[in-house]
Amino acid sequence: MDSHTPGIHPTPLRPGANPRKAATAAWVGSALEYYDFFIYGTAAALVFGRVFFPGSNPATGTLLALATFGVGYLARPLGALVLGHIGDRHGRKKVMVATVLLMGIATLGVGVLPSYESIGIAAPIILVLLRLCQGFSAGGEQAGANSMTLEHAPDDRRAFFTSFTLSGTQGGQILATAVFLPVAMLPEEALLSWGWRIPFFLSAFVVVAAFVIRRSLDETPVFEEEVASTEPQRMPVAELLGNHRSAVLRVMLAAVIASVSTIFTVYALSYAVNTVGLERTPMLWVGVLANVVALFALPFFGALSDRIGRKPVFLFGSIGCAILMFGYLWSISSGNYVLIFVFGIVMFGFVHSATGGVWPSFYGEMFPARVRLTGTALGTQIGFAIAGFAPTIAGAIAGAEVGAWLPVAIVTAVFCTINVVIVATSKETFRTPTDELGLPTRTTDSARVASV
Repeated sequence: MDSHTPGIHPTPLRPGANPRKAATAAWVGSALEYYDFFIYGTAAALVFGRVFFPGSNPATGTLLALATFGVGYLARPLGALVLGHIGDRHGRKKVMVATVLLMGIATLGVGVLPSYESIGIAAPIILVLLRLCQGFSAGGEQAGANSMTLEHAPDDRRAFFTSFTLSGTQGGQILATAVFLPVAMLPEEALLSWGWRIPFFLSAFVVVAAFVIRRSLDETPVFEEEVASTEPQRMPVAELLGNHRSAVLRVMLAAVIASVSTIFTVYALSYAVNTVGLERTPMLWVGVLANVVALFALPFFGALSDRIGRKPVFLFGSIGCAILMFGYLWSISSGNYVLIFVFGIVMFGFVHSATGGVWPSFYGEMFPARVRLTGTALGTQIGFAIAGFAPTIAGAIAGAEVGAWLPVAIVTAVFCTINVVIVATSKETFRTPTDELGLPTRTTDSARVASV
């Protein structure tokens, strides 16, 4: 915990900085918020096709349910713009409180939503609207937590501390999947009528806990210094798109690596249960165990990137996921539970964590403090919007055939390749002081004179 990155001299923390508290708050808040987000994905894969789209055949109903999962990602860029503006103009803390409240209210609304049989077409329409609210909230969640943690952290440990935001999302996935384990064991009739609602009702406790934790946060010293030295931007997005377009584009394209997560979490689960006919419970356990491994792998890779650089760690994760997805989907098609667990845990629990442990710092380090939250939020959420529809795209190209997994693996590898190209051609930032992040390379006075 006290080691430092070679090349950066240990620097004292800024007055008011508390990286441990910020990382803890980011972890807990992200875990609680993404619990809400991922229980929707699990329910969409397992039951929503029959609850809200019963008039369709099973394959079409599942596809429509997965499409509602993807719809949430459409609202993410809008949430990124609105919440990013608030965060860069009025502070990171306000965003972190607002996102968890909106997510909790929307999730509880899904839990009390009547089925198609009760209110007809209004049911799926309201479902989509609530999913849009979830997506809007998620649009500012990670960027707010990442900016908060990065700006509290010392220069040489930014990736380690920001990795806890992503570790929190893994914790949320563990909670979401674990809650569904006993629910999935209910008889079919009970599961479809009331059982699936239990995880959504539990979100009420999630909202209260996350709100209390995030209300206790202090604003970041970096943001307060920025406000004290200059007038905050009236329209941060104007400066962002005027001076940092290339960074936004890089983050956007690199963020499609999230397709690995959505394919693993949503499509692979649906494919295993609804197409191959595997049992729900062991497939849910794959996700639980993989995320348990990720809880420890994420800070490990974050700390590693503080020592050797962001790019080599990120590239290891992206290339590894492109290869291992073939093995994971093939093992599902074969029905071999041992191989499913091995490939799933190694790919998503360990190798994918190399990307998750790095990108919270790597993306944020591309922007100065004045536009960091807006830039990170907008870039990631457009990329995540693409990744959010990866399960729908996968379901459409694969169809209902057991052996049609190969095109899905190829599509996932293409997304990973896009990420590899962007990361490989980006600037290394792990040794850049926090105050100089996102700024043009400074030229010394003597160099300027010599150039004249």
